[in-house]
Amino acid sequence: MVSIFNAPTRNLDIVTLHEILRLRQDVFVVEQACAYPDIDGRDLEPGTLQFWAGQGSVDATLRLLREPDGTERIGRVATAKAARGQGLSSQLMEAAIAESRSARISIDAQAYLEQWYARFGFVRAGEDFLEDGIPHVPMTRTR
Repeated sequence: MVSIFNAPTRNLDIVTLHEILRLRQDVFVVEQACAYPDIDGRDLEPGTLQFWAGQGSVDATLRLLREPDGTERIGRVATAKAARGQGLSSQLMEAAIAESRSARISIDAQAYLEQWYARFGFVRAGEDFLEDGIPHVPMTRTR
């Protein structure tokens, strides 16, 4: 049975934090060939929550940020290659939305995943843009 967890970054044990960061690196930096500053300081902001799923390891992850204007932002949604197709990211999205305190959640989705995010109530909120050479689309979800 896969378990879903969440905690403020500052409360994570070092092994869990390492596995979350390693998974993000494996997916975004290595697999998608994007050299970008994943460790951007936002993980340590007050209110940032890390979500992860797994059975004794981190098989999927995302983070929920609280923006200065009161909105929240979901990002760094990643699933290990070996764990894809099991619905882990969907479970994490549902958990993050349930944990959200804001009337509005934003996400910068990779464009090919626009319809996947739409399943959770996200709608396009602007024009496509390139981030690290990958087409993205801004999306928002309102209660």
